[in-house]
Amino acid sequence: MILCLWSAESCKFMNEYNVPNSKTLVDFDFDENKIVGLTSSQICIWRRSEPRSIFQSGGASFNHGLCMSFADPEVVIGCEDGRAFVYDMYSRSCSRIYRLHSSPVTCLMITDDQLIVGGSTFGNVAIADQTSGQKLGVLKSDHGPLAIRSLSSCTNSHMIFAGSSAGYAHCWDLRTLRPLWEKRVSPNVIYSTRHLPGDTATLAVGGIDGVLRVICQRTGDIIRSLVVDADLPAEATSRSRQQIEKKRVRRIDPDAQLDGIPRRLRPQITSLSVGMKKIVTTHGENYIRVWKFRMKSS
Repeated sequence: MILCLWSAESCKFMNEYNVPNSKTLVDFDFDENKIVGLTSSQICIWRRSEPRSIFQSGGASFNHGLCMSFADPEVVIGCEDGRAFVYDMYSRSCSRIYRLHSSPVTCLMITDDQLIVGGSTFGNVAIADQTSGQKLGVLKSDHGPLAIRSLSSCTNSHMIFAGSSAGYAHCWDLRTLRPLWEKRVSPNVIYSTRHLPGDTATLAVGGIDGVLRVICQRTGDIIRSLVVDADLPAEATSRSRQQIEKKRVRRIDPDAQLDGIPRRLRPQITSLSVGMKKIVTTHGENYIRVWKFRMKSS
């Protein structure tokens, strides 16, 4: 398997990185210097400037890794048995093991307050101290056992957001551990929930139905729902290693019948990231979309 790096600004191919032993990459993240990837039994770290892996963990400590999150100098791996393994990226060793859930850990996040937040297949979200592993609380949904598929946090407003298997977006207050709102914004699984760091107004969500939705952080109400416009032809350009198409998008009603929108216009969104003027989404058809927004002048 090969991990590829692209520029969201220029859509230019930048580099590729080989995953060792032809293993499947189940999760990854990166910063300005490095890329950290996870297979089911191994951590891999690459320098952004070169394709060679600089660290491969042994598979003896954990097995069936499902998700990861990192904040220098540590990376946390969530596993099928409900445990979280904490690795030091510089000593290349497992420093701590914590029990987060009795069911598989489906997604992980490390907050700015040094908290480990982990979702589970049973619908609970565990909060633990990153240093001691002490469990500080559990967030629960009022809608029964819905598998939590994505997590994000807003430190400025002390809120935790999640997307679940039944299409619900969730918001909890980290101080009271109580839900602020839970809205079903999609008929299917939500794979990704993200917002711009520091933004306390909006949250972008995407999932299996392929609709990019922007919702209000305070209420969970849908602000806009976006898909590609079928009536306008694409402007295509070809470059080495890639083909770029420029397409317009259109808004649809929050309660629109999605069966009438072809799947080619709304392929499932497997992950997304939010920038100042753009949202980047990845899709199962081996391509990336960059959604650009015109900012209104004041």
